[in-house]
Amino acid sequence: MDSTSERPSAGTWALVALIAVESVANLNLAVANIAVPDIGGAFDASQTALNLVSVGFSLGLAATVLYLGAIGDRYGRKQLLQLGMALTVPTALLATWAPNVTVLIIARVLGGVAAGMAYPTTLALITALYEGERRTRAIALWSAVGGSMIVVATLSAGWLLDRFWWGSVFAISAPLALVALALATWSVPAHVGETTEPVDHLGGVLSMIGVLGLVLAINLAPSPGEGTLVLVSGAVAVVALVVFFLHQARTASPLFDLRYARRRTFWVAATAGLIVFGTLMGGFYVGTQYVQLVLGYSTLKAGTVGIPAAVVMIVVAPLSAKVIVRFGSRTALLGGYALLLLSFLSMLLLWSAQASFGVVCLAFALMGAGVGLAGTPASHSLTGSVPVTKVGMASGTADLQRDLGGSIMQSVLGAILTAGYAADVAQRIQGTPAASNQQVTTVLERSFASAANFAKTSDPSQAKAIVAGARASFLHGADWAFGAGVIAICCGAVLVTLAFPGKAREHALLAGFATEDAAATANAA
Repeated sequence: MDSTSERPSAGTWALVALIAVESVANLNLAVANIAVPDIGGAFDASQTALNLVSVGFSLGLAATVLYLGAIGDRYGRKQLLQLGMALTVPTALLATWAPNVTVLIIARVLGGVAAGMAYPTTLALITALYEGERRTRAIALWSAVGGSMIVVATLSAGWLLDRFWWGSVFAISAPLALVALALATWSVPAHVGETTEPVDHLGGVLSMIGVLGLVLAINLAPSPGEGTLVLVSGAVAVVALVVFFLHQARTASPLFDLRYARRRTFWVAATAGLIVFGTLMGGFYVGTQYVQLVLGYSTLKAGTVGIPAAVVMIVVAPLSAKVIVRFGSRTALLGGYALLLLSFLSMLLLWSAQASFGVVCLAFALMGAGVGLAGTPASHSLTGSVPVTKVGMASGTADLQRDLGGSIMQSVLGAILTAGYAADVAQRIQGTPAASNQQVTTVLERSFASAANFAKTSDPSQAKAIVAGARASFLHGADWAFGAGVIAICCGAVLVTLAFPGKAREHALLAGFATEDAAATANAA
């Protein structure tokens, strides 16, 4: 069907408002990372529970982003954006004063659902409001600011934790959401490029069940005694996702239109972007814990290590737009992957118990450069591969790159970190009196925070040894996680090299898609 309105002229304030909305969502994605050690100490939480606190927001966002993006396409993107920003306030306040870790996890997931109402509309509206190189520059700015907000989140959270309690890191989203809501209400057009096609509600429910089950299974996999729940969650995820894709191939108005998803410039870019943004979220998650637990940084100093990543990302992202115009998206993607590989190799090979501040910042700066270079083509290729009435699907997929990529990679790296930590602890206490006491073994293997709390109640002569052993075990688990990141990045680079078209072929494909889509729209009319 035809869109319900023509493309209006869009000014700077509309872009500012959309980036402000995106910034609130990205702030919430990462703000918990640096507070994880404090939360673990406050609730004596397991590493698995801490993983879920950190990943909960991106889980709620990833599970709903396709469905809510389609609802925005049909019933009004601006209205859904406004509702999402309004609901961000109570979910942030619930997280701020959560009485236990379970309520905190629930609040984080609900906050992600609220962001799912607002976040997918930002890129959809940018695509609908702007054209040509102006759209490319707008997407580059959207990508750069969104990625750098992860660093802003860690820095602001570190400053707050240095002065207040752990809940303060979640409170900052509330006033920012109100500002973004006011800007969007004032400057964003009410209706643009929307569709009259019905929403695929069954597909939306199946996608939510599939994503929730998958991420839950990954997070619980390394937890002792959770084998049955892992198998059930994994089985539910597989069944739901298989039925989802079968349904998408048969329904007249699919939530995720496989006609467009099969296009090389779409599915390769989607997969490549998932790895790019996933390694960013996963690297920051493990890295911010490493600098606090292994290197002993304060929360404020831990926040500063990400500043080079933010600065470099903002500088490189506009250059990425120029690289796309001159050399094509594949060159920009591969350049970003090369920088990400150097970043994770630096973490794996150079981060030790005595790593200098400069070495830590180098790895984060390389990560920022990689995401800044690869993030723009990953998002730009998606929106360029579909007609304007389907930009909600493209925008939702671009959001999934960050949210599902962040959920999966953060969950995978967190699970590997947990498994590596527990395995090293088990090896260290083997043959000691602690090994014969199952309760003590469980406490020590649970998480660094749990071991540190146990050390406070132990004989002072043993306390230092317990903390030192837990610190070494955490570094061991972190190395496992960084190694997994290296493998994921290499796989993504191979995929882009073999499957994504070069500049000339890319332009020919996109022009052909535009002609095909215009003809289909004319025939439908």
